Amino acid sequence: MSVEIVSLGKGKRVTMRRVKEKAERILKVLNQNRAELSLALVGNREIQKLNSRYRKKNEPTDVLSFPIGERLPTRKKLLGDVVISVERAQWQAREGRRKLETEIETLLIHGILHLLGYDHEGSAKEARKMRRREKSVHLRLCRLGNLKV
Repeated sequence: MSVEIVSLGKGKRVTMRRVKEKAERILKVLNQNRAELSLALVGNREIQKLNSRYRKKNEPTDVLSFPIGERLPTRKKLLGDVVISVERAQWQAREGRRKLETEIETLLIHGILHLLGYDHEGSAKEARKMRRREKSVHLRLCRLGNLKV
């Protein structure tokens, strides 16, 4: 598995190495050992531009996912891109009285599940299915001792 990560924009600095490791653990829990993922950590301004362009919502959001779903000749699967607003994650972490690292992990799980075809906006049934999957991934990471709360 491969995770490429870039950091652009404002917000409290997060350790890119740790975010990359978390993304790799999430992919492992989801049995995506041959997957490739691109991850961008940005500020509110950058994510608002993307949200406006691709979702027609002119406001910052916490996470966006852009699925690709192609197989490479090496049998690796290109999942797509996950973009996280670190500024928004900081705010949500403060509001929820959580660590930034925990919030980033939650957003990573959410974004990666979108890349795998989960959706919470289409129907209540699909939203419940996605929430259950998010919780099961969090629990598995907790059991593995990889979740810092």
